[in-house]
Amino acid sequence: MRSLQDVERLETLPLAQALPVQSTYEIFCNSAHAFGDKTALSFLPTADPADQPVRWSYAQLLAGIHQTANLLHDLGVGPQDAVAVLLPGCLEYHLALWGGEAAGIVQPLNPLLTPEKLASMMTLARAKVLIAYGEDGDSGFWTKAMGLLGQVPTLRTVLRVAPHGEAPAAAGPLPEGVIDFASRSAQPDDRLVSGRRIVAGDIAAYFHTGGTTGAPKLARHSHGAQVFTAWACVQMQGMRPEDAGINGYPLFHVAGVLPGSLAALSAGVETIIPTTGLFRNRQVIANYWRLAERYRCTYLSAVPTVLAALANVPLDGADISALRYCRTGAAVLAPELAARFERLFGLHVHESLGMTEMAGISTITPPGVNAPAGCVGWRLPYVRLRIVALDAHGNASDQEMPPGQPGMVLFNSPNLFSGFLDAADTARAFTPEGWLATGDLGFVDAEGRLHLSGRSKDLIIRSGHNIDPKVIEDALGAHPAVQLCAAVGAPDAYAGELPVVFATLVPGQQASEAELLDFASAGVDEAVARPRRITVLDTMPVTNVGKIYKPALRLQAACQTVQALVDGVCNELGVAGRPTVQAEGESAVRVTVDAAAAGSQALLERLRQVLEPLPVKVQVALSPPAA
Repeated sequence: MRSLQDVERLETLPLAQALPVQSTYEIFCNSAHAFGDKTALSFLPTADPADQPVRWSYAQLLAGIHQTANLLHDLGVGPQDAVAVLLPGCLEYHLALWGGEAAGIVQPLNPLLTPEKLASMMTLARAKVLIAYGEDGDSGFWTKAMGLLGQVPTLRTVLRVAPHGEAPAAAGPLPEGVIDFASRSAQPDDRLVSGRRIVAGDIAAYFHTGGTTGAPKLARHSHGAQVFTAWACVQMQGMRPEDAGINGYPLFHVAGVLPGSLAALSAGVETIIPTTGLFRNRQVIANYWRLAERYRCTYLSAVPTVLAALANVPLDGADISALRYCRTGAAVLAPELAARFERLFGLHVHESLGMTEMAGISTITPPGVNAPAGCVGWRLPYVRLRIVALDAHGNASDQEMPPGQPGMVLFNSPNLFSGFLDAADTARAFTPEGWLATGDLGFVDAEGRLHLSGRSKDLIIRSGHNIDPKVIEDALGAHPAVQLCAAVGAPDAYAGELPVVFATLVPGQQASEAELLDFASAGVDEAVARPRRITVLDTMPVTNVGKIYKPALRLQAACQTVQALVDGVCNELGVAGRPTVQAEGESAVRVTVDAAAAGSQALLERLRQVLEPLPVKVQVALSPPAA
């Protein structure tokens, strides 16, 4: 694949002829038939390259999928029933995923969410069975699972997955409603006892999107959408049975499940699971290049924050000559990080665009196509792509933008999701004409490739000027001491928002905030887009899949703005004791005035007067009286 014309050549056949497979279950039947004893999955109990992995062949994987689906069938799971999954990285996760889809609808859960949010999502999905890890680890797996058993009205059974290395029967008697997942071994391993015939339109999974703040939404994936994603990834990337790769993405996220796993497992690839902690395990990062050498990895896939961490790990003689393809996604790649990766390791970073609403993948830059940072490649075969202008509210309009002109990215695709469980959420996701409004901003170049600049909700709007944060981030990211940076809008009573930046530094490097501010400002041509301040952080807040988490930075910027105004009022009134300023929940700022201090009431009223015009929720209150 080297051009849009190559993509279009794949479309000469009707899709039904090019892709006759109906379900993920059919993929695994085909893979077991084609690849049999070849290794499908290798689980690494530790990050030590010298330790021995636990390997499953394609035939063993299909047998386990059959046994899991049959156990779920015995527990009353049918095609309309949800099977929730609360597991770390492990081999059994693949039985839960694909066995769950063969029996019913799988619901992978983010274990770092609160018990209340997990219960809410399972209740919405009417989950009947939960497959959970049998110890807490660092995410509280088992404690959360036992709590959910009493909180979710439809939940009948918890299947306990024994931690790797646990001796048989070491767990002792299991609580009521809990069954050992290993009991699946008593089930037939050569067929689906249910006799189910899965068609492309059947719902395969509920994936949650959002949820770090607010209520998560459950996106429905059909079997056909997931199958298309796997097929398109194989076609666009030239995946082959000789390939091997480390999949460090969490398997509650589409990136790890579909382009990261299903595509590889449909093509005979060996997929390595790097410990239960995946890329969150610091030892995996520290040993990554030696692991890539040991398993002769041919491709590398990770989000930009993980690439930034890997850039700090020297090769130390590791032979990574087998690596032929490096791909990233989930966030826009900084040009300096791309250049540093190529300079250090000789690996060009190819970008892609994926989202939950399109079963994990939308565009791909194929191997051998070296595009500039920000270019996420060509649309997939049979996919339609549009760029439209934003309306006055920052939403998609019906005005088509010509090549080279930026706007919001819209898609219509065979792997488009089947809507959210909530119909109101579904209506907001689409334009009136039925196109998915991604919220991504970008343009299509003369070669038909999509270039991204950011998200519409991340635009910094200063006195009516739409400021693309990527302009600022690219300018600051070029500084040799900067590892990661993110520009956000800080609230301002006059301008609405002012651009500010947060950054982390390369280990061992030093740079003052004033130096960085001057450097970034010199690299930003438009005066209104030049940042007002830069804050150096020890660590950058990230989501559970490694994206920079801008809502946390926006809230921190708001706290900084409020603090400066509070200090100004205190100076004005000659107040010695300063009120405390802190985040209140996930989107507000709280200012607490000491009720016992002299002049507290006057200070309270003045602060309310000064802070009220800010376009952010600020609560100003007296501290409760001492007991």
